Parts: sequence; structure tokens; C-alpha cells
Amino acid sequence: MATSSRNRPTVVVVGAGASGTLVALHLARTAGRRSTGVDVIMVDPADRSGQGVAFGTADEQHLLNVPASGMSALPEDPAHFVTWRHRDNPDEPSEPYAFAPRRQFARYLEETFSEALASSFDETSLRRVRSRAVGIRRTPAGAVVSTADGREFEAEAVVIATGLPSPGCGWAPQGLQDSAFFVPDPWAPGALETIRRDHVGPADVLVVGSGLTMVDVAMSLTDAGNRPDRTLHAVSRNGRLPKSHADDPLLAAIPDISDWGTSLTEVREHVSRHLTSVATATGNWRPAMDGLRFQASAIWDQLSEADREEFLASDAGSWNVLRHRMAPSSAVLLRELRTAGRLTVDPGSIAEFEPLPQGGLRVTLTDGTVREAGWVVNCTGPLTDVRELADPFIDDLLRHRGGASLAVASTAGMGLRTNNGRLVGADGTSDAPLWTLGAMRRGELWESTAIPEIRTQSLAVATSVLDAIAPLPRRLADGRIVSGHHPVARPRDPLGLPISTTAEAAAAYNAGLERIMLLQSGGEELIRKATQLDPDFAIAHAALAMLGHEAGADADVALSLEAARRAVSTRGDDRERSLVNVVGLRVKDVQRTGTLALMSHIASFPRDVLAVSAAVPTIAFSGVTDVQQEAWELVEGLAPAYGDHWWYISLLAFTRQDQSRFEEAGLLAESALSCEPSSGHAVHAQTHVLYETGEHETGRVWLDHWVNESGRSASHRAHFSWHAALHELAIGDTEAVRRRYYSQLAPPAVTGVRALIDSASLLWRWRLTTSEWDGAVDLGGAGAGQPVFTGETVAPPVDPVIDAVDPELLSHPQTPFVALHAAVALAAAGDVAGLHSLGKRCRESRDSTAYAIVAAVCEALTASAEGEWAVAAQLLSDVMPTLPRVGGSAAQREIVEETLLFCLVSSGQAERALALLDQRLDRRTSPLDVRRKRSLTRVDADLSS
Repeated sequence: MATSSRNRPTVVVVGAGASGTLVALHLARTAGRRSTGVDVIMVDPADRSGQGVAFGTADEQHLLNVPASGMSALPEDPAHFVTWRHRDNPDEPSEPYAFAPRRQFARYLEETFSEALASSFDETSLRRVRSRAVGIRRTPAGAVVSTADGREFEAEAVVIATGLPSPGCGWAPQGLQDSAFFVPDPWAPGALETIRRDHVGPADVLVVGSGLTMVDVAMSLTDAGNRPDRTLHAVSRNGRLPKSHADDPLLAAIPDISDWGTSLTEVREHVSRHLTSVATATGNWRPAMDGLRFQASAIWDQLSEADREEFLASDAGSWNVLRHRMAPSSAVLLRELRTAGRLTVDPGSIAEFEPLPQGGLRVTLTDGTVREAGWVVNCTGPLTDVRELADPFIDDLLRHRGGASLAVASTAGMGLRTNNGRLVGADGTSDAPLWTLGAMRRGELWESTAIPEIRTQSLAVATSVLDAIAPLPRRLADGRIVSGHHPVARPRDPLGLPISTTAEAAAAYNAGLERIMLLQSGGEELIRKATQLDPDFAIAHAALAMLGHEAGADADVALSLEAARRAVSTRGDDRERSLVNVVGLRVKDVQRTGTLALMSHIASFPRDVLAVSAAVPTIAFSGVTDVQQEAWELVEGLAPAYGDHWWYISLLAFTRQDQSRFEEAGLLAESALSCEPSSGHAVHAQTHVLYETGEHETGRVWLDHWVNESGRSASHRAHFSWHAALHELAIGDTEAVRRRYYSQLAPPAVTGVRALIDSASLLWRWRLTTSEWDGAVDLGGAGAGQPVFTGETVAPPVDPVIDAVDPELLSHPQTPFVALHAAVALAAAGDVAGLHSLGKRCRESRDSTAYAIVAAVCEALTASAEGEWAVAAQLLSDVMPTLPRVGGSAAQREIVEETLLFCLVSSGQAERALALLDQRLDRRTSPLDVRRKRSLTRVDADLSS
């Protein structure tokens, strides 16, 4: 008789290791957010959740092979595990790059799961069944799972989360497998402890396999609790140890694989070039390999079955050595063991063996070497072919019943075929309510066994399961339109919102919207194509009007708005009508009303990406507020609507760096890029983190790689080039700045507002930062202490940039942020009259930021142009506390601080300049500021004497 409560949907999770626990955790969290009741039954013989083979070890020496920063259970909170570790032990510093004990991670998973259950508002119940699943069958309502003790559990959905299979021993002769001195599974309870207690037979241990399992075994069998005369002899096919992680964190260099081809031969060539180029640029191959991890599944998906089989036979060993690395501390210990002669690693395998009279085995290897070992330990890793596991539950899934089976094996038997995690049966359909993840998806994903992959899959599976068994109610108007007398389903946008158009127009619109989300060029062209495919596509017309008005896209704003209004009057739902109205108010320049309408729209439709894009200040949009706190609250308030979506995580990363929470921002950016390597918003956030934390050389190299790879289609390449140039200025590499300016930032490559904000501002900073403070300072006369420019370092003229900018941007800027950069451009051009005119306009503005801050900056720049350095310095000092109101990033606003520093030195106020330099160096390291301080200290001493 099936045992189940039928009051609400039931999900059986087969497996309570990391995969099963993460799925159950996300079922609880997602059900709680949806107010959806669900009963979860976890079937596993283990007495605790979150352990499994990977994390069930009791040995503190067994470390994670991924830094703590990559081990969060929550995709939307990549610092969660790091924060938990610090909370668990407040005396220890928060170390994102720490390699924690695996047993600690198991405890973290268990506690996080318990917290999720407790906070699910009783929407999720949990029942643990400590037995092994041995069978499964379909029912009209779902499926029934049977266990080894004879019970059955009925469910609407089943998730197979069995984790890594047990180790394979097929390589060992039967006689060896039958020996009492052969350890087939080092993770079996007590297996290694038996060896540790053995003080009778030969001390040495022969380990077959030299991967990460061997590393753990070496830790356990060579520490102080073992015989001091013990030596471990490891043999494997290639005789290679896993590589180690770098001593310090390195950012992944993600390649663009769009032109890599689909054959293994082509992929090999591109991978080799990628590894070489990144190693040359950074001095380390690891960023290249880490970047490949983000693209591994996409590469694998493009290979034919024959190429996959060839890769497994010829390349997988080399991949695993580079990809699956050990903790740096483990590498140090193994190096010490090898130096001391207590660990050997050689290629080879067992040719023959015989028992020894005193216990143990005499083993002859294929190269003729003879080893007398007390024990032979199998460290060859888990079986890979699920068809050979002899697991009754997996066998039942694969069993043909009535000419079909519930599941089919994927490539080389490395798991089961799925449709985005939902099992595909022998009939080619995925209608059975069965899902899987992790190790069971290796055949179709290749990289699918590490926590960074499993946590993303577990959330996706939990969401898919709940969508299938307890779908959220949808209003008829949200999902259907009427064609004739029959309602038909409407297409949906990338975030799942229905759109009133044809399927063909929707495809073009969605492709364009995705490009805008990625910060890639060509988005408006695709949206314009959508309006051509369906002239009555209201949202597409509204999008063009908004992009033209808010982001400076090439669009006829008035014509697009008129078309949107006409179309939405005959075909559109509440959201579409609301968005068209918002765009109309924004275009009409009803600023306050338009802002309120936009915020109201977002409150009702938070997943409207276009509306959110217009509201949040980013690289592409100015946003609806210049008040940082309001912008932060807007982004943070969207979390329930977006969860772990890469686009939202990218925006959140930028918010966190704006809040000077750089560590968290970097982790969020990495998380977003792991899901979408082309995310321009995530790269922008990471770029700011690198600059604000003084990682200038790393930032320059990493950014250049992204721009030339995944960012080749970026719509704001000039801004990313500006960021790279800031790193070069900080390093002092002015020739690199010069090359970058003429190749990437000089007109006609860059024009319009980007030329004003990026190119002109760079030239002004370049002029300020390349003044020769060391040895070129006039210490006498009226200009005492004033830096002077030398011909070798002076920036190029700004006139060509001014010519590439619409004069209206300089004389009538629409926002305080643009006005600030207009003032800088005019100062760089020496246009005092222009500065006077702009200052007058700002003083007459109704915008408090313009008349209180930008007008003062104009006055200061005018004073500096007239040589009144002290006046300029005081004016700039006065505006510094309120400067964030202007908007933009800290790196962009820093141009005012650079100008202040220059004015302080020029007016002979060395003491104040030194104090400002000290503040800057407290914020971040800067070779430029270090040199300035050294020079200024020497000048100050000379003046004092």
C-alpha cells in the first residue's frame, strides 16, 4: 500500500547528499515564496542530509576543491557560505578564497536546509525515509517509488539526486578484489581507519589512481596517527597529479566560443590558443581554464557523439588534471611528502600480485617494479556508466516496459538524457514527472558534478517541478489574446511576460531585448525589425521610443510613440498599456509625473526588463534618480521578482560596488558571468571592483580579454576602454593610454555623449595625472610648487572630441551628470566663455543638483583656467561631500577629486594635497598616488627648508 498524504502535492527526492539536499532546500524556499504547499520525502539510507560521498568524510584534512566563495547554496547570494563560516567562527577572518574542510560544508548544507524549512511558513513538510530506493513506476497521477524495506511512496514528481556512483573496480583482477587487503572504496565507513590502525604488515600502501581521491587518502594515511615509516606509492595511467589552485584568487578569462566550430579538432585548436594567449597575458594558465569552465557545457553540446567519445578516450585525462585542482595547502603537503620520500607517483598499473605470509600483498607493476604493500587502495574514481552500476533503482528507470523505458542513458552512459533536467524516455518525450541533476547529467553537460553547477541546477529543477505540479495561477488576460472567436496563447518575453504580437515578431523583439540586457549592440535594430514584422506590436514601438529618449538610440521617438499608442489601443493588456503611458510621460518630459508612473509600473510589473532598465542608473540609462540610496533600494526591492536571474544579479553587483561592498560585488559579478559570460552589466561591476580595490594590472588584462572575447559585441566598448585606460593611468603606463586612446576612444570611433563622458574626461584626467611632479616643479616665483607639463606626457588635444559632440550637449545638457562632463570638456578645451555660459545655465536651473553642485564646479574650473588655484581648490573642496548627487559612479566622479588635487598642488597647499593623497591611498593602492606622494613630500621638504 502506498504511503502518502494526498492533501497537497508530494515530491520524492531520491538521495540526501549535496544534490538532494540542495533540491529540497530550493523546493522549500521557492514554495515559501509562492505560498505553495508541498510535501517532500527524501529517500536515502544516510542518517543525515548534505553529506553523501563527497562531504561525508570525518577527516578535517579533506578540503573542498573549490574556494569558499564558490560554494554558496544560494545562487543569488554567492557570499552565503563565506558569511556562514564567519558567523560560525567569528574569531576567524572572512576569507572568500579559503578552502574549507568538506565536513564543514556538509554542516553548512544541513543548517541552511533546516533554516529554509523553518522559514517556509509551513508550506513545506519534510519526511526522511532511511532506506534505499530500488524501483519506480509511472501512475496516472505521477509516480511511485519503492524502497528496499518494501514500502512505496506515491508522488506527483520524483527527483533523482543520487550523486556520484560508487568507485569502479573492474580494472582489478578478481583475486585482488577478493583479498582482505584490497580497499575497493576508500569512502566506505572505517575503510581508511583500518589501515591507520594496522601496525603488523608492510607499512607501505599502494594507491591505484592519482586524482583528487588519492590526495585525500594521502592526507589520511600519512599524518601523525599513522606509522612513521609508511610510504604511499600511487600509480595511474598517466602518473600525473591534479594541478593546484593559485595561491591568490584570479579572475576567469572567459572565451568567446561563437566561432570555435563544432568538431573536436577545431575545439582543441581554439582551447590551445586560449590557454596560450591568457597565460602570456596574465602569466598564469588558470584564468583560461576557469573561463573554459563557464563554456564547457556549450562546447560539449556542439560536439557529435563520436567526438565526445574521442574526447573521453584522448582528452579527458588532461582536462581533469587542469580543471579539477586541489587546494594550495594540499599541494604543499604533497610536495613535502614527495621530497621526504613518503609519496611516489608513477605511471603504470598492476600486472600481477600475490599474498604475503605476514599479511599484505606483493604487487608487480606493468613496468616490472615490485611493491610490498600492506594494502592496495582503489582511488580510480566513480564508475561512469550508469548501465554498469548494478543499482536496482537506476536499472528500473532504464528497464524496458511495454517497449519503452522511463529513461535512457546519455553519452557513454554518463547519466541520463534530459530536457533541461526533466528525464527523456525511450519514446523521446519528457512528459514523465521525473527530474535529475548533478552527476546524472554528465553525459549531456560534461561538467556537472561541482557545487557551482549543482546549485544552479537544483534551483532550476525545484522551479520546474513546482511549475509542473503546482503552477501559479495565471489570469486569462495575461496569457491569451483573441483571434477571431478563439483565444490563443501569446508569446512571452525573456522574463516570461506575455507580449501581444506574432511569434515571428516576438522572436526578433526578444533577441533585441536580450542584446539590451547584455549591453550588446544591435538591440534596437532587432526591435525595429519586430515592428516591421508586426506593425501593431505596441511594446516594440514603445521600446524604440524609450531607447531613443532614455538611451540615445537611433530612433524617431515621436513617430515610435505615436505608433505604440495606436497599436495598444486595439491590442494590448494592462502591462502593455501601462508601459506605453509611461513612455509617453517620459518623452513629454513630465519628469515628476513620468518618474512616479514608471515606479508604479515597476511595482505592478517588476519583471518588465525594459521599464527596470530605464529606472536604474547604469552604463546605458541615466535612471530616474540621482540619489544613491533610492537607486539602491530600487534594485534591492526587485530581488523577490528575479531571484538568481543573471541580469538581476548583474545589476545587484553594480549596486554592491556602489555601496563599497566590493567583495560581495565581485562574487555577484562572477556568479552572473558564470551563467551569462557576455553580461556587460556584470563585467562593468567587476571592472569597478578591480579599480576601487587597486587591482590595476589585473583589471587591465582581464578587461582587455573580455572586450576582445565575450564583449566583442558590447554596445559600450568605449566605456570599457575608458576603464582600462584608468588602470593604465594609475600604473603610469602613458604610452598604453596613448595607444588605447587613438585606437579605441578617439573620434570618429567614439562620438556623441560617449565621447563627452569617456573620451573628453579621459583627456582631462590624463592631463592632470601626467604632469611631471618629480623634477619638473617650479619652486620659485608666483608659481611655487606648481606642476608643469612636459612634451612627452601631455595628453592629445581635446578639440577633435569637442567637434564630435553635439553642441547642445555642451550648452544645454539634460542631466547634472552630463553637465559635469560638459564642464570638464570645456575646461580641457580652455573654453572659459563656454564655462561661464554653462555655469550660468546651471545656476538658473530648477534642478538643485545642477545649481548647487555643477554650477560650483563650473566656477572652480573657470578659476583654475585663470590661474586662481586657491579659489578653485576651495570651491571644489566645498562640493566634494555632496558630489554623489550628480550621479554616475565613484570612478567617474573622481575626476573632480583629481582636479582638486591638482589645484591644491598648484596653489602651494602641499599639506592639504598630502592629506588628500593619504585618504585616496587608504581607499585603494595606486602606484600613481604613491609616486605623487613621494614627489610632493620631497617638494614640501624643499619648500620648508
